[in-house]
Amino acid sequence: MSHVLRTARSVYVVGASEYGPVLQHWGDPERWPRIPSTRRASFETAADVAPLEFAAGGTRHTQTAELLVQGPANGVDGALLQLRSMDGDEHALHVSLVDERTGVEVDLHWRTAPDHDVVERWAVVRSTRHEVALPRAFGAGWNMPVGPGARVSELVGTWSREFSPVEVDLPAGQLRLGSRQGITSHEYAPVVALRSRNGETEAYGVALVWSGSWRMQVDAVPFREVVRVSAGVDDETTVIALAPGEEFETPHLLGTWSPSGTAGLARAWHAYQRQVLLRPVGPPPVVYNSWYATGFDVRVDHQLALADVAADLGAEVFVVDDGWFVGRTSDRAGLGDWHVDPEKFPDGLEPLVTGVLERGMRFGLWIEPESVNPDSDLYRAHPDWVYRAGDRPLTTMRNQYVLDLGRPEVKAWAAATLRRLLTRYPITYLKWDMNRAVTDGGRPGDPHSREWSVAHTRAYHRLLDLLRDEFPHVTVEACAGGGGRVDNAVLARCDVVWPSDETGPRDRLAIQHGFLSVYPPSVMSSWVTDEPDRLDTAPTSLEFRFVVAMAGVLGIGADVLAWDAKTRDRARELVARYRELRPVLLGGEVTRHGAPGDPWCAVQYALADRIVALVWARPDAGGVRLRLAGLQPGATYRLHDGRTVTGATLAVSGLDVPFALAPDCDVVVVDRVPADG
Repeated sequence: MSHVLRTARSVYVVGASEYGPVLQHWGDPERWPRIPSTRRASFETAADVAPLEFAAGGTRHTQTAELLVQGPANGVDGALLQLRSMDGDEHALHVSLVDERTGVEVDLHWRTAPDHDVVERWAVVRSTRHEVALPRAFGAGWNMPVGPGARVSELVGTWSREFSPVEVDLPAGQLRLGSRQGITSHEYAPVVALRSRNGETEAYGVALVWSGSWRMQVDAVPFREVVRVSAGVDDETTVIALAPGEEFETPHLLGTWSPSGTAGLARAWHAYQRQVLLRPVGPPPVVYNSWYATGFDVRVDHQLALADVAADLGAEVFVVDDGWFVGRTSDRAGLGDWHVDPEKFPDGLEPLVTGVLERGMRFGLWIEPESVNPDSDLYRAHPDWVYRAGDRPLTTMRNQYVLDLGRPEVKAWAAATLRRLLTRYPITYLKWDMNRAVTDGGRPGDPHSREWSVAHTRAYHRLLDLLRDEFPHVTVEACAGGGGRVDNAVLARCDVVWPSDETGPRDRLAIQHGFLSVYPPSVMSSWVTDEPDRLDTAPTSLEFRFVVAMAGVLGIGADVLAWDAKTRDRARELVARYRELRPVLLGGEVTRHGAPGDPWCAVQYALADRIVALVWARPDAGGVRLRLAGLQPGATYRLHDGRTVTGATLAVSGLDVPFALAPDCDVVVVDRVPADG
């Protein structure tokens, strides 16, 4: 029996076996089947070699399993899962598995749609008879016919160097990546791409929809033609406890296929995120954020002076960052006391809010609801609200602790804080930050103590859902010390994300290059600042900084009061240019040309009849000839200099970049001429 799930351009075919569903084909509808059969050796069981879509230890014996079960004290670990039912249609599949001996049941789910190429999967595990522990509860096993071995693409980093693309040649063995930080982390993005090691262009991608501690594993069994990827909550620090009648729904996973390599995967991810995850509202606004201009020294007159310039430049929202709340003169105090500081705002926040609104901008605020300083009224009143490991001394990072958001009373406090601020003041932009990892996670005495990361993450998601449901007019920006919490679960609940605290233009360009390989430009918040580069220190123009920021959601974070009139005039022109091109830059299909380390690189955006290319060059680049993607050979295109040329000719000759904007960057616009024009 075979069940065919259809996407826009692919099929995902699942068959039945004694031990559960097996993958028969994933990819081109004309090349089915692709999953080869594997000959079993005497040291393996049938379940160990089958391309099972989900496996438990005890069903499989010598190979990796997505589910590990520890039974009651007098029981035997593991679960022998067997197929109970399998039903669905061309866009949904539900499979029920059961271990009759232990009463462990697993419901597997698949979901697709006709307008994108992503397959969504997850599992629900329940215990019907005994208390059981799940040291591992991943959501799915993905079988990819790219072996033996695979070429694995990852996005790795650290603070200020997020989303660096790397490739790993994995001829055999296991590659594990993840986070133990309680957040997605700066070190690894929860997504991988796999290709054959023989140079074939066909590629597969898997992403985890989760914002807490997580684990992903690529398993290339020697000489096997199928490479397996599985993922879920971190299996080093998390143990799920199930009492009889309780169940656990795993984080969802997303998988996609492209015949066009990793560039095709990027387009597939962007299409899915735009169609399914991102809410259909207007484009994110041009932001001015006052942090770099003020730090913690927040004063009404200074903020309004900045707002005067920001409004003149074309900013659409003015965001007051850290330093507005009581006792906040440094990062050592005040965090958790989310009340307007009466010393900085003797007349309350209203004069500043009113002044911003009168200047034609929206008003925004920064907040970090998950953390607390030891020197705060909140911590003095509720020292038991922070994570602690028994009587072990608390670990302080960045002069702060982390609140146990999984506690109902802490989540209720955070919800009340958000409601109070957003109800009292006309705030329509909220920047949610999280500036440290979770340490000492747990809740001593609680049977679910080792699920702290799951509880924290789900509470975080529910609070974001609260913002969407009760304050839909508020634009929410997700931040975690930069790009420490960027994933598809966040994209489903926030409007923009802050990819990195690094705003030096060449370093930021490298970060954005990796970011755009998985996530769309319409969520990529990027600021023009005066900050220097840390790594790539080649000089750049003001225009270079702006064009880097124009690659996503443009913002300005510089001390604009220090800019002279000439700089402000140029900035005003560039903001206007961005706002004119914004529909294409945020909604167009993205093609990356080259990489930031090359003599030149570009990002191309194509939407309807317009192509916009942002180009950056090094001083020694020489002439740059750009070959645009997606041209229609028979169509006529109007170039930046007014000339017209056919798509066929332009594809062969390429486009000479004039660098009319600045010697090191340019914005090139190519329009398709209507057939009757």
